[in-house]
Amino acid sequence: MAESADGGREDASEGLALLSPEERSREILSIIVNELEDDKAEEIVTIDLDGKSDIADAMVVATGRSQRHVSAVAEKILRRLKAAGFHRTRAEGLPACDWVLIDAEDVIVHLFKPEVRAFYNLERIWSEAARAPVNADA
Repeated sequence: MAESADGGREDASEGLALLSPEERSREILSIIVNELEDDKAEEIVTIDLDGKSDIADAMVVATGRSQRHVSAVAEKILRRLKAAGFHRTRAEGLPACDWVLIDAEDVIVHLFKPEVRAFYNLERIWSEAARAPVNADA
């Protein structure tokens, strides 16, 4: 939090209100990727979903070495986003920690144990979806 002119603390969310939706998404993505790198997540892949999906602007896929590593990384991402003023973040899968999904507004994060990531292979699914023709009759 920053100091205000009267010596008090300025809430982080006040500065966020000034960001455009695109800037907000970029800031969320930056926090997430930096946290993943700091926490030694492996095989970090960012997939641009702009124009491909209405659910988010970006998807981040990363691997943790174990259930404990996946859990710790997910918890730290959630804390960093909250501290930065992004309070609408939700997570699924934390009890088991084989696959944790974090819905961080316009950024979706998938944290996997290695064998679970290999099984679901989300990068391939989304790269194929990006190349698929749009069917106007659907």
